[in-house]
Amino acid sequence: MESISDGELPKVLLSDQAYDRIRSSILDGTLPPGARIVESEIARRLGVSQAPVREAVKRLVHEGLAISMPRRGSYVAEISAEDADDARDVRAMLEEAAARQAVGRFDQEARRVLQAYVDGMRKAAAADDLAAFRAHDMAFHRAVVVLSGNVYLPRLWDAMESSLLSQRVVGDPGFTGSWAEMAEAHQALIETLASGNRGRAAAAFNDHASGLEPYGAARRT
Repeated sequence: MESISDGELPKVLLSDQAYDRIRSSILDGTLPPGARIVESEIARRLGVSQAPVREAVKRLVHEGLAISMPRRGSYVAEISAEDADDARDVRAMLEEAAARQAVGRFDQEARRVLQAYVDGMRKAAAADDLAAFRAHDMAFHRAVVVLSGNVYLPRLWDAMESSLLSQRVVGDPGFTGSWAEMAEAHQALIETLASGNRGRAAAAFNDHASGLEPYGAARRT
Protein backbone atom coordinates (compact mmCIF):
# COMPACT_ATOMS: atom_id res chain seq x y z
CA MET A 1 0.00 0.00 0.00
CA GLU A 2 3.09 2.26 -0.13
CA SER A 3 1.88 4.03 -3.27
CA ILE A 4 -1.25 5.23 -1.46
CA SER A 5 0.24 8.16 0.37
CA ASP A 6 -0.98 9.88 3.51
CA GLY A 7 -2.32 13.39 3.58
CA GLU A 8 -5.28 15.41 2.46
CA LEU A 9 -6.45 15.24 -1.13
CA PRO A 10 -7.08 18.28 -3.34
CA LYS A 11 -10.62 19.60 -3.27
CA VAL A 12 -11.90 17.63 -6.26
CA LEU A 13 -14.14 14.61 -6.30
CA LEU A 14 -12.69 12.51 -3.50
CA SER A 15 -14.00 9.29 -4.98
CA ASP A 16 -12.08 10.00 -8.20
CA GLN A 17 -8.91 10.64 -6.23
CA ALA A 18 -9.36 7.45 -4.24
CA TYR A 19 -10.11 5.53 -7.43
CA ASP A 20 -6.93 6.78 -9.11
CA ARG A 21 -4.76 5.89 -6.12
CA ILE A 22 -6.18 2.40 -5.65
CA ARG A 23 -6.17 1.67 -9.37
CA SER A 24 -2.52 2.72 -9.64
CA SER A 25 -1.64 0.47 -6.71
CA ILE A 26 -3.33 -2.46 -8.44
CA LEU A 27 -1.73 -1.86 -11.82
CA ASP A 28 1.80 -1.32 -10.49
CA GLY A 29 1.58 -4.44 -8.34
CA THR A 30 1.61 -2.73 -4.95
CA LEU A 31 -1.77 -4.35 -4.41
CA PRO A 32 -1.19 -7.79 -5.98
CA PRO A 33 -3.88 -10.17 -7.26
CA GLY A 34 -5.83 -11.62 -4.36
CA ALA A 35 -4.87 -8.84 -1.93
CA ARG A 36 -7.64 -7.53 0.28
CA ILE A 37 -8.64 -3.90 -0.28
CA VAL A 38 -9.05 -2.53 3.23
CA GLU A 39 -11.27 0.51 2.80
CA SER A 40 -10.74 1.84 6.32
CA GLU A 41 -6.96 1.73 5.94
CA ILE A 42 -7.04 3.43 2.55
CA ALA A 43 -9.38 6.11 3.89
CA ARG A 44 -7.02 6.72 6.82
CA ARG A 45 -4.01 7.06 4.53
CA LEU A 46 -5.81 9.44 2.20
CA GLY A 47 -7.34 11.48 5.01
CA VAL A 48 -10.92 10.97 3.87
CA SER A 49 -14.02 9.17 5.07
CA GLN A 50 -14.74 5.64 3.89
CA ALA A 51 -17.62 6.75 1.64
CA PRO A 52 -15.49 7.95 -1.31
CA VAL A 53 -13.22 4.92 -0.98
CA ARG A 54 -16.27 2.66 -1.06
CA GLU A 55 -17.45 4.36 -4.27
CA ALA A 56 -14.00 3.98 -5.77
CA VAL A 57 -13.96 0.26 -5.01
CA LYS A 58 -17.37 -0.13 -6.66
CA ARG A 59 -15.93 1.37 -9.84
CA LEU A 60 -12.99 -1.02 -9.72
CA VAL A 61 -15.35 -3.96 -9.29
CA HIS A 62 -17.35 -2.77 -12.30
CA GLU A 63 -14.13 -2.60 -14.35
CA GLY A 64 -13.11 -6.08 -13.30
CA LEU A 65 -10.03 -4.97 -11.37
CA ALA A 66 -11.55 -5.99 -8.04
CA ILE A 67 -14.16 -8.38 -6.70
CA SER A 68 -16.57 -7.88 -3.81
CA MET A 69 -17.54 -10.80 -1.60
CA PRO A 70 -20.50 -10.46 0.81
CA ARG A 71 -19.39 -10.37 4.45
CA ARG A 72 -15.77 -10.88 3.38
CA GLY A 73 -14.83 -7.58 1.77
CA SER A 74 -13.21 -6.57 -1.50
CA TYR A 75 -10.14 -8.06 -3.12
CA VAL A 76 -7.92 -7.40 -6.11
CA ALA A 77 -9.10 -9.65 -8.93
CA GLU A 78 -6.94 -12.70 -9.59
CA ILE A 79 -5.21 -12.95 -12.96
CA SER A 80 -6.97 -15.63 -14.98
CA ALA A 81 -5.05 -17.20 -17.87
CA GLU A 82 -8.32 -17.62 -19.74
CA ASP A 83 -9.30 -13.98 -19.22
CA ALA A 84 -5.82 -12.85 -20.28
CA ASP A 85 -6.07 -14.90 -23.48
CA ASP A 86 -9.50 -13.44 -24.20
CA ALA A 87 -8.23 -9.89 -23.62
CA ARG A 88 -5.21 -10.57 -25.83
CA ASP A 89 -7.41 -11.88 -28.65
CA VAL A 90 -9.67 -8.83 -28.55
CA ARG A 91 -6.66 -6.52 -28.39
CA ALA A 92 -5.15 -8.19 -31.46
CA MET A 93 -8.36 -7.76 -33.45
CA LEU A 94 -8.73 -4.15 -32.35
CA GLU A 95 -5.15 -3.21 -33.19
CA GLU A 96 -5.26 -5.00 -36.52
CA ALA A 97 -8.33 -2.97 -37.50
CA ALA A 98 -6.79 0.25 -36.20
CA ALA A 99 -3.49 -0.25 -38.03
CA ARG A 100 -5.24 -1.04 -41.30
CA GLN A 101 -7.05 2.31 -41.14
CA ALA A 102 -4.14 4.26 -39.63
CA VAL A 103 -1.93 3.60 -42.67
CA GLY A 104 -4.00 5.97 -44.77
CA ARG A 105 -3.73 8.73 -42.17
CA PHE A 106 -0.04 8.33 -41.31
CA ASP A 107 1.92 11.57 -41.81
CA GLN A 108 4.90 13.40 -40.32
CA GLU A 109 2.91 14.53 -37.29
CA ALA A 110 1.83 10.96 -36.61
CA ARG A 111 5.45 9.84 -36.90
CA ARG A 112 6.55 12.56 -34.49
CA VAL A 113 4.00 11.51 -31.89
CA LEU A 114 4.73 7.80 -32.16
CA GLN A 115 8.50 8.37 -32.29
CA ALA A 116 8.34 10.30 -29.02
CA TYR A 117 6.74 7.29 -27.33
CA VAL A 118 9.34 4.90 -28.74
CA ASP A 119 12.14 7.21 -27.59
CA GLY A 120 10.50 7.22 -24.17
CA MET A 121 10.50 3.41 -24.17
CA ARG A 122 14.19 3.38 -25.07
CA LYS A 123 15.06 5.69 -22.20
CA ALA A 124 12.88 3.71 -19.80
CA ALA A 125 14.51 0.45 -20.91
CA ALA A 126 17.98 1.91 -20.36
CA ALA A 127 16.96 3.09 -16.89
CA ASP A 128 15.17 -0.18 -16.11
CA ASP A 129 12.06 1.87 -15.34
CA LEU A 130 9.16 -0.51 -15.97
CA ALA A 131 6.46 1.95 -14.92
CA ALA A 132 7.66 4.51 -17.46
CA PHE A 133 7.99 1.84 -20.15
CA ARG A 134 4.43 0.68 -19.58
CA ALA A 135 3.14 4.26 -19.74
CA HIS A 136 4.87 4.95 -23.07
CA ASP A 137 3.83 1.53 -24.37
CA MET A 138 0.15 2.10 -23.63
CA ALA A 139 0.29 5.63 -25.02
CA PHE A 140 1.89 4.38 -28.25
CA HIS A 141 -0.81 1.82 -28.91
CA ARG A 142 -3.64 4.19 -28.02
CA ALA A 143 -2.17 6.79 -30.38
CA VAL A 144 -2.31 4.27 -33.22
CA VAL A 145 -5.92 3.47 -32.35
CA VAL A 146 -6.76 7.18 -32.43
CA LEU A 147 -4.86 7.58 -35.71
CA SER A 148 -7.28 5.11 -37.29
CA GLY A 149 -9.86 7.88 -37.41
CA ASN A 150 -12.57 5.48 -36.28
CA VAL A 151 -14.29 7.13 -33.31
CA TYR A 152 -15.40 3.81 -31.85
CA LEU A 153 -11.99 2.14 -31.63
CA PRO A 154 -10.56 4.53 -28.98
CA ARG A 155 -13.69 3.96 -26.89
CA LEU A 156 -13.16 0.22 -27.07
CA TRP A 157 -9.49 0.64 -26.18
CA ASP A 158 -10.31 2.85 -23.20
CA ALA A 159 -12.88 0.34 -21.98
CA MET A 160 -10.24 -2.40 -22.15
CA GLU A 161 -7.23 -0.46 -20.86
CA SER A 162 -7.50 -1.46 -17.21
CA SER A 163 -7.96 -5.11 -18.14
CA LEU A 164 -5.02 -5.03 -20.54
CA LEU A 165 -2.76 -3.78 -17.76
CA SER A 166 -4.14 -5.85 -14.91
CA GLN A 167 -4.10 -9.03 -17.02
CA ARG A 168 -0.53 -8.14 -18.03
CA VAL A 169 -1.43 -8.15 -21.69
CA VAL A 170 0.54 -4.90 -22.11
CA GLY A 171 3.85 -4.17 -20.37
CA ASP A 172 3.97 -7.45 -18.46
CA PRO A 173 6.13 -7.04 -15.30
CA GLY A 174 6.95 -10.74 -15.65
CA PHE A 175 8.57 -10.24 -19.05
CA THR A 176 12.08 -11.76 -18.99
CA GLY A 177 13.30 -10.76 -22.43
CA SER A 178 14.98 -7.54 -23.56
CA TRP A 179 13.08 -4.32 -22.92
CA ALA A 180 15.46 -2.57 -25.34
CA GLU A 181 14.48 -5.04 -28.08
CA MET A 182 10.86 -4.47 -27.17
CA ALA A 183 11.31 -0.75 -27.80
CA GLU A 184 12.84 -1.50 -31.20
CA ALA A 185 9.87 -3.72 -32.03
CA HIS A 186 7.70 -0.63 -31.63
CA GLN A 187 10.02 1.29 -33.94
CA ALA A 188 9.42 -1.42 -36.53
CA LEU A 189 5.68 -0.95 -36.10
CA ILE A 190 6.06 2.71 -37.01
CA GLU A 191 7.83 1.71 -40.20
CA THR A 192 5.03 -0.67 -41.16
CA LEU A 193 2.57 2.21 -40.88
CA ALA A 194 4.87 4.35 -43.01
CA SER A 195 5.10 1.64 -45.67
CA GLY A 196 1.62 2.42 -46.95
CA ASN A 197 0.79 -1.28 -47.06
CA ARG A 198 -2.42 -1.79 -45.11
CA GLY A 199 -2.18 -5.58 -45.08
CA ARG A 200 1.41 -5.54 -43.86
CA ALA A 201 0.66 -3.06 -41.08
CA ALA A 202 -2.45 -4.94 -39.97
CA ALA A 203 -0.55 -8.24 -39.82
CA ALA A 204 2.37 -6.66 -37.94
CA PHE A 205 0.14 -5.17 -35.25
CA ASN A 206 -1.83 -8.40 -34.93
CA ASP A 207 1.38 -10.41 -34.49
CA HIS A 208 2.69 -7.90 -31.97
CA ALA A 209 -0.49 -7.93 -29.90
CA SER A 210 -0.63 -11.73 -30.08
CA GLY A 211 2.96 -12.07 -28.84
CA LEU A 212 4.33 -13.66 -32.01
CA GLU A 213 7.46 -11.49 -32.17
CA PRO A 214 10.80 -12.83 -30.84
CA TYR A 215 12.35 -10.44 -28.32
CA GLY A 216 14.33 -12.65 -26.01
CA ALA A 217 12.06 -14.74 -23.78
CA ALA A 218 9.23 -12.69 -25.12
CA ARG A 219 5.90 -11.87 -23.58
CA ARG A 220 3.50 -9.41 -25.15
CA THR A 221 3.51 -5.65 -24.87
